[in-house]
Amino acid sequence: MAEGGNWGGDSVASTSKKQKGGKLIQVGKVFKRLWPGTSSKEDGQNTGTTTEKQSRIECRTSMECEPAEEEREQCQSRGQGIGDGVHGPGTDPSGKIHHDRDSSNKESSSLIQGAEQQNMVTPIHTTAEVGNRTAAPVTSTTRTDTDLTSTFSELLTQWNDYQLFQLINFYRERLKPAIEEVVESLGLMMRQEGCFSEQEHGNIAELVVKRNRRDSSTLFVSLVMEKGNRARRVMWESFVKMQNELPKLNKILKEIQELGPDPHEYINILRGLSVLPSHMEDVQHKHKETLRAQTETLSVNTIQMKEKVKVFQLLDRYAELTIISTVRDRTLVEHELLARGRDHEEWREKCLRRELEKIRTDQLFQSSFTRSKSRSGCTASVVGVAGIGKTTLVQKIVHDWATGKIYQHFQFVFSFKFRDLNTINCRITLRELILDQYPYFKNILGEVLKNPEGLLFIFDGLDEFKGRIDFSDSRRDTEPKHQCPDPEWWCEVSDIVYSLVQHKLLPGCSVLVTTRPTALHLLEKAEITVSAEILGFVGEERKEYFTRHFEDQTVAAAVFKHVKENEILYTMSYNPSYCWILGLTLGPFFTQTHRDPQRVPKTITQLYCCFIYNILKNHGREIENLREVLLRVGQMAFTGVSEKNIVFTDGDLIKYNLQPSQFLSGFLMELLEREDSARSVVYTFPHLTIQEFVAALAQFLTVDPDDIMKFLSEAHSTTDGRFEVFLRFVAGLSSPRAARVLEEFLGPFPNETTCRVIDWVKEEVKRQAGNKGGDDGKRRLLNTMHYLFESQNPALTQQTLGSVETLSFRGLELTPIDCAVLSHVIRPCDTMKHLDLWNCRIQCEGLQRLGPALQKCQHLGLENVGLTDSGAEVLVSALSTNRTVTMLELGYNSLTDESVPALRRLVLNLPSLKLIWLWGNKFSADGRNQLSSLPRIRPGLRLTV
Repeated sequence: MAEGGNWGGDSVASTSKKQKGGKLIQVGKVFKRLWPGTSSKEDGQNTGTTTEKQSRIECRTSMECEPAEEEREQCQSRGQGIGDGVHGPGTDPSGKIHHDRDSSNKESSSLIQGAEQQNMVTPIHTTAEVGNRTAAPVTSTTRTDTDLTSTFSELLTQWNDYQLFQLINFYRERLKPAIEEVVESLGLMMRQEGCFSEQEHGNIAELVVKRNRRDSSTLFVSLVMEKGNRARRVMWESFVKMQNELPKLNKILKEIQELGPDPHEYINILRGLSVLPSHMEDVQHKHKETLRAQTETLSVNTIQMKEKVKVFQLLDRYAELTIISTVRDRTLVEHELLARGRDHEEWREKCLRRELEKIRTDQLFQSSFTRSKSRSGCTASVVGVAGIGKTTLVQKIVHDWATGKIYQHFQFVFSFKFRDLNTINCRITLRELILDQYPYFKNILGEVLKNPEGLLFIFDGLDEFKGRIDFSDSRRDTEPKHQCPDPEWWCEVSDIVYSLVQHKLLPGCSVLVTTRPTALHLLEKAEITVSAEILGFVGEERKEYFTRHFEDQTVAAAVFKHVKENEILYTMSYNPSYCWILGLTLGPFFTQTHRDPQRVPKTITQLYCCFIYNILKNHGREIENLREVLLRVGQMAFTGVSEKNIVFTDGDLIKYNLQPSQFLSGFLMELLEREDSARSVVYTFPHLTIQEFVAALAQFLTVDPDDIMKFLSEAHSTTDGRFEVFLRFVAGLSSPRAARVLEEFLGPFPNETTCRVIDWVKEEVKRQAGNKGGDDGKRRLLNTMHYLFESQNPALTQQTLGSVETLSFRGLELTPIDCAVLSHVIRPCDTMKHLDLWNCRIQCEGLQRLGPALQKCQHLGLENVGLTDSGAEVLVSALSTNRTVTMLELGYNSLTDESVPALRRLVLNLPSLKLIWLWGNKFSADGRNQLSSLPRIRPGLRLTV
């Protein structure tokens, strides 16, 4: 499956570094390795002279520009030799400068033409959030902005030209997004100071007008770098003036202030963390080669092709995802995919409005971003729903480290999957845990673990871990038996993970943990430094996925067009795994010469019926008793849904009479994905919804019809959402169109079960429609609307909602997909008088989806739903043929004077309207006066504005 992250970048430099060793001392907020023969003020003694050693280290930032020859000479005259500490590209230990072929002039000119030279580190939309761990105190931690301004101005006077050059190179990739919002103003300030020409400022402004802000900020920084010393000083002075308007820039300035007056020193220290003794370099090289080989490809199930699994290069198949910070609600009261999908559009809009700070994945453990904050290292968590791309993101991070693109300040990266750790049912040491997976460390592991600052541990899939690991458990802090103090300590796996995350084991190392939202509560008390959540695809990223998925771009365009025109399918497509399912299932419909557009799936049940049909058609002949085997898999899947389990073992397969040897057949290989590790074999469904569909299919075909209604009611009564999608599938399987697809292989669906399911849906809708309870009751009512939609049974809809006069979802957030479903089920109802959507946050898009269902409503409650001026036009169109509406509540939205013409047309076109409520909007006095005149034109109309 093509899941995502960011495209990593190479930044390799040849350097000369003074060898230092012995012990660690703190410089600013970073730790410095001293080698024998160096002086240390902390030691209070001088042990002799230093010796130089050539070594090649991989710098975290690319040094794209070099100081002019005269600048280098000025630096040397001040006692700051370029040869000291670290050489940028184009220098050698002699201090001579070799200019790169790609000069900053070339970069600038290409940007002007709108074709920026591709930077190897493409941003993955992530945002950083400081966790609940308080950073170590620093000098003057509560300085005001005035203090920062004066302190930073003092630092500017202390820095020589070469130090300023180093500073910009070190921060340039973070500066670009930090100044995007005001780059035109910054360019004007540089123009006024005589640093930019009128043409150069015009080029920056032109890119801003074209909405290429990232290109404009890149051009700004490149121009400054090529202008020389004065321009660099003016730039930093301008930054200080603009700091209050730009949170990201303010963070960088405060960080520089905390780290101290000598950027040359702490930059070199951070870069020097990756330097290894020669005898360890061979093992590091072998480790990187091993990880590179393990992560360079992606295996994708094909379903329709003769080759059951197709292998792609990771970089060819990898799609960029959006990641946000401020991880969302920890308590789930509905299905995780629905909960995250419900918020997806809102968070997407926040990303577009730049309300969320964005960082790249290579900045989760960026030295200057996190490591400087605390001696105890950094722990990051990445949260995402099933199939969103967490494991592929981990694969990309490991691959980019192994190929030298990111995180080169880590000497070694050790990656583990919780599903593999589940097989360890005895006490073990961290040393044995590492050697079990990476045996070539045997002779030097002790030495490797002595430098924890150079280590990154990755634990993927906390939600799959079957051991107990609760970071809020206070016993772990008081009882030694629950702790792991050193790598040789024998303990449970959960104790090792807990101690690493909480920095009680190997303090100074960094840890990355990934999890689904279902286990997020376990991390609530963990010492997390940076938290992020994978949001999935936004905007054109969906289209890009289908473009990559299909070799035939005509088919790719046709599939994406169908998905985009279907609200249900389009809302699903934020998730890479959904896109994979959509691509595999819809592709054949648009490659056939004589295709019938009416047969293309429109509901999720129809979609998954076609998905399973393709597997049965292409691989069913490879196995005997096809129906029986599928139902056994479905029973196992249902147990997993009930117990919130998505990982299965050989023992689980045997329990349901599924011999692991049967897995060699293509049929099972398409339904289950097998993963081998050093200790065990585990199986998972390609996506949680596939597990839920197969589970629903098995229950529909096997449960005694006399028991089915009781069974469905028990599932519907759960409050944590685990059965929500499952029940939608069961209701959908009662549709003849959906079931007919599978009857070729599974035989006729039992008519009695179909009737009982329809009866249950009918009773549940009637029960919930009359329920005046709180949010739980409204959510159940919304679920029953989805059951009706999936059933695609107009007669059933008419019977259940035909006598309902009021539907209220007050206070329950509705997504566009919810609105589309409501529109579908309300349309046939002639008696619907009152639709109450107060505070449902449907916004303009949701109102558009609801449009056709509003023609018959008499009382429409749309208060505080997030409508803007464009929503007024949508409302005019939606109610154009309504001749019965008497009351329209539009209070507490974001309507302004621009909506007044549309509202006037709305009132004049609705002769039945008696009351329109507009209180709490954003009209001016003139706008209110225009609206207040409407009752004179329309006698009998009451208007509140």
